[in-house]
Amino acid sequence: METFIQQIVNGLVMGSMYALIALGYTMVYGILSLINFAHGEVVMIGAMVTITCINLVSSIAPGLPGSLVFTAGLLMAIPITMVLGFSIERIAYRPLRKAPRLTPLITAIGVSITLQQVAMLIWGRSPRSFPAIFGEDAPHKLFNLDVSITNIQITIIVLAILLMAGLLIMVEKTKLGRAMRATSQNPEVAGLMGVNINTIISMTFVLGSALGAVAGALYAANYSRADAYIGFMIGLKAFTAAVLGGIGNLAGAVLGGIALGLIESVGAGYIGPLTNGFLGSHYQDIFAFAVLILVLVFRPSGLLGERVAERA
Repeated sequence: METFIQQIVNGLVMGSMYALIALGYTMVYGILSLINFAHGEVVMIGAMVTITCINLVSSIAPGLPGSLVFTAGLLMAIPITMVLGFSIERIAYRPLRKAPRLTPLITAIGVSITLQQVAMLIWGRSPRSFPAIFGEDAPHKLFNLDVSITNIQITIIVLAILLMAGLLIMVEKTKLGRAMRATSQNPEVAGLMGVNINTIISMTFVLGSALGAVAGALYAANYSRADAYIGFMIGLKAFTAAVLGGIGNLAGAVLGGIALGLIESVGAGYIGPLTNGFLGSHYQDIFAFAVLILVLVFRPSGLLGERVAERA
């Protein structure tokens, strides 16, 4: 039982990061019907820039509390990824809006590869360690059981919940959110009603990139490292989470991210005993792509995808 509870905790941590990244995929798809495969690399850039900014802040003002240094580094990284997301939409995707569906998809893959190569030129191929700004992050015991959670993991879960709730409230309650929903349902009619379609689409990329930067920083803090290659795998898994929840549905992206994190973590905890040691926990990626295959075969619309169809 303790092993199961520990895997649930680990799954919630990983699922929270998947959900933040999946929101970027699902917002873009909901408005443009485009899979932005470069989003994983935006997350990677966010992680690498955060590490660089944290090192810069630590060198300028040594002795600051770790939480302040992390916040300062993240606040410096978020605008950079927002500008990056805006530039990707403006340069790579906007000229192709009326092109055949395959063209922007190929472009997205090209942008992804380009960003990965640029990151390798700037930061190199070797992993960058996350600065030890939090000292010794001693784990806390839960319920007097042999189940632990660290301060960083608690921060990941709490911050992810706050950001996801804030985004959902913004989309449902604000003028920008109403414009985004109108653009998603019918861009031509929304334009006739005074909505600036180009601005709304750009804002969608900007918001998704900001969430990606936070997810990248949290990922680097949790695993104490980041490199130019992390965006590919974590991006694919977040895309799987978006498909699982129902791509184009914000609540579905959150649900899909949490569900995928739990499936992956619990599966990794028990795959060894179930296969008599033939497969180890490092085969946890199997579960993400097995889920993707099953969803595409048996429920292509995802867990909450029917709601999108009803609105349409």
